[in-house]
Amino acid sequence: MAKAIHSMVRVLDEERSVGFYSKAFGLGIVDRFAFDGFSLVYMRNAESDFELELTVNHGRKDPYSLGDGYGHIAFAVDDVELERQRLEGLGFSPTPVKQLEHDGVVLAKFFFVQDPDGYKIEVLQRQGRYR
Repeated sequence: MAKAIHSMVRVLDEERSVGFYSKAFGLGIVDRFAFDGFSLVYMRNAESDFELELTVNHGRKDPYSLGDGYGHIAFAVDDVELERQRLEGLGFSPTPVKQLEHDGVVLAKFFFVQDPDGYKIEVLQRQGRYR
């Protein structure tokens, strides 16, 4: 059986992105590898072994084009309303909380926030399949 271990995003400014993911989601750097031309920064928190891999291409000046293929990464939290308020207080501009129902049952309560490079991040209330 395969195990999901990380998701990778390309970022323009390592310090800015590490700061965002640290403040927004409590991720810390667990490994950093510098190579000729690029660096790989692995981040995670105590909630999960799943990691976010930040790829920093040295010397890149232009923002990445996210295109129409990227979806989002998601984090589950105990209280989505409080988490939204916290992120808003940090100046991260989260979207309003929405609720998705399926057959009259609440499937998800969530909002989105974007990282400094424009990647969308979904923040879900920890419930049901979102633990």
